[in-house]
Amino acid sequence: MSHPGEEQDNVKAKWIEKMVKSAKRYHKLCPYYDKRTGQCLLMVTVEGRTGKCDREGRFDGCPVFTKFLEKMYEYYRSRKKVLPNDFQDVVQQAYFVL
Repeated sequence: MSHPGEEQDNVKAKWIEKMVKSAKRYHKLCPYYDKRTGQCLLMVTVEGRTGKCDREGRFDGCPVFTKFLEKMYEYYRSRKKVLPNDFQDVVQQAYFVL
C-alpha cells in the first residue's frame, strides 16, 4: 500500500517528466541557457547564484531545470491551481511566480 506522500511524489515526478518532454518539442537547448555566454539563467532563481551551464544547454536530466520544475509544481499545488499540460504555459507564468 502506498503512502499519501509517496503518491504525491509520483504525481510530481510524472508532471516533471511531462514538462521535460513538452519542452523538448519546443527547444533543442534549454530555454534558460545563454549560448553566447554559456550562463544558466535559471541558476539565479533556483540556487541563488550565477554560473555557467556545465551541460552545454542540455536540459534533460539537468538538476537545475528539474529543481525549477519542482518549484513550479509546488507553486501550482500551494495555490490549488490546475497544473499546466504544456511547457509553454509554465514559461508564460514563471515570470510572475519567481
